[in-house]
Amino acid sequence: MAEEEGPAIELRQRKKPESPENKASVKEEKIDDTAVPERAPKYVLLQRIAKVFIGCLAAVTSGMMYALYLSAYHERKFWFSNRQELEREITFRGDSAIYYSYYKDMLKAPSFERGVYELTHNNKTVSLKTINAVQQMSLYPELIASVLYQATGSNEIIEPVYFYIGIVFGLQGMYVTALFVTSWLMSGTWLAGMLTVAWFIINRVDTTRIEYSIPLRENWALPYFACQVAALTGYLKSNLNTYGERFCYLLMSASTYTFMMMWEYSHYLLFLQAISLFLLDSFSLEQSDKVHEVYKTYVFSLFLGYLLQFENSALLVSPLLSLVAALVLVKCLQLNVKKGTFVAKVMKVINFYLVCTLTVTLNIIMKTFVPNKENGHMLKFLEVKFGLNMTKNFTMNWLLCQKSLQAPSQDFFLRLTQSSLLPFYILVLLICSLSMMQVIFRRINGKSLKETVTLEDGGIGERPEIIYHVIHTILLGSLAMVIEGLKYLWTPYVCMLAASGVCSPKLWTTVFKWLRLRTVHPGLLALILSMAVPTIIGLSLWKEFFPRLMTELTELQEFYDPDTVELMTWIKRQAPVAAVFAGSPQLMGVIKLCTGWMVTSLPLYNDDDLLKRNENVICEEGDKLTYSKYGRFCHEVKINYSPYVNYFTRVYWNRSYFVYKINTVISFQS
Repeated sequence: MAEEEGPAIELRQRKKPESPENKASVKEEKIDDTAVPERAPKYVLLQRIAKVFIGCLAAVTSGMMYALYLSAYHERKFWFSNRQELEREITFRGDSAIYYSYYKDMLKAPSFERGVYELTHNNKTVSLKTINAVQQMSLYPELIASVLYQATGSNEIIEPVYFYIGIVFGLQGMYVTALFVTSWLMSGTWLAGMLTVAWFIINRVDTTRIEYSIPLRENWALPYFACQVAALTGYLKSNLNTYGERFCYLLMSASTYTFMMMWEYSHYLLFLQAISLFLLDSFSLEQSDKVHEVYKTYVFSLFLGYLLQFENSALLVSPLLSLVAALVLVKCLQLNVKKGTFVAKVMKVINFYLVCTLTVTLNIIMKTFVPNKENGHMLKFLEVKFGLNMTKNFTMNWLLCQKSLQAPSQDFFLRLTQSSLLPFYILVLLICSLSMMQVIFRRINGKSLKETVTLEDGGIGERPEIIYHVIHTILLGSLAMVIEGLKYLWTPYVCMLAASGVCSPKLWTTVFKWLRLRTVHPGLLALILSMAVPTIIGLSLWKEFFPRLMTELTELQEFYDPDTVELMTWIKRQAPVAAVFAGSPQLMGVIKLCTGWMVTSLPLYNDDDLLKRNENVICEEGDKLTYSKYGRFCHEVKINYSPYVNYFTRVYWNRSYFVYKINTVISFQS
């Protein structure tokens, strides 16, 4: 009975105030209550739809414009449309020439199945050696490109070379679009995406190698990794609905697997990403369930990649698989204790130690029982590079001399500073790192995120996606400071993080809360700065760099290499069919592409036998003498120095190249 009388008492209490003022106020409240549900949600919904539509349109437009820019710049640089086929092909250098040559072989094959069989049992490239070119060189991009070219009927519309480079340029447009979306998700405004694209294009010398070598594996793979990072960023957001999480998870899974199939070194980059997620989970800045769902995508991609890459043992001994296995084991052994207590803190330290120890142990065990020689040279190189080992091995010392494997020069930092990218990146990284440390310290003390960080308190360091990117960019940056070639992995995310930071009102709110700003409302001032600062940066970049970009598109840069054209023409016309050529690995790739003749070595460094062949090759290219263990042997052969004249006969020469034939009948005259 008490429960039934309660509502009646409340109704009588609501009917008590009946003064004219109260009646007027009640009417106003009724009007407000009826008006808000009808108009406000529609207005907010339309505003969100318009914002998303404009942002998506800007992202897609940016990607398309960048792809068109690359195409126009490539045409101006090489005068591609006015070249003969042979002159076009010599623009592919080194390993790029090898990749494109297999694309040509697939188009010449009578069927797709026959073409795949010839590539997997290839004995027409390297003399006295049969290789599985698809597995060893990750030729899945060439297989896909050849299938698309023939299936779409493009052979009647466009030449094969234009179709091939068009796909790569399109992927680069997707790369830029993915960076745009990631920056947009992190900052909440598509203005950050525009600034990311601007910095990426202006610093393209340090963000991509597409201008120098189109068919590189990284040019095919990194766009998918950028999509994976964009999906992961959305997946880690705390305020994402169920459908959004499912979409991001599916996109992340698909792009992770595709990325792993496109590049033989992809699992090392995913290993760094897994470390970032592991640290994110250790700091309790995100639910462990989401992070472990990402680990499942790694395992699935590794397993499927192992099967479809001809049982690639390199994936089994990958540190990524060892780390994920260690995390799963520690997860099973983890005890449920109350968060914030001393026991929980000790367990965190123990779990961290167990993960590190088990990862190393499992990796050693896998390498003991799984025979694998691929990429072993890279681990040896890293040991020598970081001073953990000393070696007299020719290949290791030769790799240490390569510019791309040395520390970055001062010009690299100067270029990033001139475009204002590096100063703003350091600023954003510093603010995010300090905020992250503040949140971690409070979290260790047992306070929940809701108690420590709210919108008014700033606290950009409490957002899981921001913390992930901060940790990831620090890891990539640390490696890029040692090996210059890794700057192409780091610099694009420098553009993304810097742009998302300066365009994020939450970052400026964090700073103002630290400064205890009282004169102006921090939220309003942060909103103004998040729009004013990127606008000023964009205008300054437009004024300084836009004329340079237009100049590059208007200037004709003629690529002229008659000596190489003459050499390839001579080989095709006069060289014996059974001839095998030895020389610099870079030149061997061009010979394989332009003539189809067999060579003794290839410009690839993921096979021990090919590395030994490169070591034993004695070559001279032009007037520049390459390093050889035989000293000045090449020069002595060139000047007919006795007794080497008895072993070699010069059959062709021009200003840059000298071709010698090994004598079958040797005269031992003094």
